[in-house]
Amino acid sequence: MSSHDSPLFVQSLAAGLSVLDAFTTERPSMNLRELAEAAGVTKSAAQRFTHTLVELGLLRKDAVSKRFSLSVRALDVGCRYLQANVLLERANPYLLELNRHLGETVNLAEPDGQDMVYIGRFPSLHRAVVHMPVGKRLPMFCVATGRAYLSGLPDEQIEEALAGMERMQFTPHTVTDAGALMDMILKVRETGYAYSVEEFYLHDLNFAAPILNIWGAPVASVSVSVSTAYWTIEKAIEELVPKLINTATLISTKPPTMRALAPFQIGYGKSNK
Repeated sequence: MSSHDSPLFVQSLAAGLSVLDAFTTERPSMNLRELAEAAGVTKSAAQRFTHTLVELGLLRKDAVSKRFSLSVRALDVGCRYLQANVLLERANPYLLELNRHLGETVNLAEPDGQDMVYIGRFPSLHRAVVHMPVGKRLPMFCVATGRAYLSGLPDEQIEEALAGMERMQFTPHTVTDAGALMDMILKVRETGYAYSVEEFYLHDLNFAAPILNIWGAPVASVSVSVSTAYWTIEKAIEELVPKLINTATLISTKPPTMRALAPFQIGYGKSNK
């Protein structure tokens, strides 16, 4: 039985949330008809949902165009998630230290479905490789964070995950063959790191190492992203990867000191006591 068929599943709530999910980069604002179509609900249902969401402050409605868009308050849930994320608070001091030491962009990503979601980011001090805001989703199969995470799963789970993914060709360099991907993922167990060369963004070279919980299961990945204009894969492996692997190991095994945590506790529960 599908989870949607459970008597505990609230269909109206799911439909209402689909209205919020309908807004994307390509659809930053919509009228009622467009919103109903994008959310997969009737126009009358969309009218009720949008009225409620506007009243709650999650949507705003332009008085002239009558078009709807997400409000600033829509950020609240994501912000609270980040503030309550124990892994992120634990990792932040190590991510910042790696960023300062390398001078390159450092990310923390968690898995969600077929994607890796970036929950922590410290941009390069010198140059921007690509715009990657916190909350950005990237396909797990073609980014280093995804391959690093998958490497910690049992073989059969990796194969099942790859088989269920829509492996699109984002650039001429994207590896989409399941067998080739499986080889790359299994190699991470030997080397300690995954890599991706211009597979999602051109000119982006990224490396990642898995973060493990106390039982040795993967929960996230830490990555370093650099530009192919300044780095070769050989130079990055020699100069960046050892420090990346060390950072992932520290996050997995050694809680940071209270002094290191102090700058990151603003907004966290401990600072409110």
